[in-house]
Amino acid sequence: MEDNQLNTLPIQQFINAVKGADASNTRELKIDIQTAKRLAFTLGEVMTRLNGDLEALLLKKTEEDNVVQVQLDGGQSW
Repeated sequence: MEDNQLNTLPIQQFINAVKGADASNTRELKIDIQTAKRLAFTLGEVMTRLNGDLEALLLKKTEEDNVVQVQLDGGQSW
């Protein structure tokens, strides 16, 4: 898994703008195209990272689940 930090500032700014609009009972929130592009790009990065992390986790779990233990006792039970 990557250790690169994601820049989530555009998401945080959008959430804060929504909170502010809600607190002031504003009916709509407008953002300029540059802000929208940054938000879209950041959301894409976050989703890609999450998808990659999930795939790595599933592969790791699958490898661990492939261990099979067999005990032979010659058909006798004691």
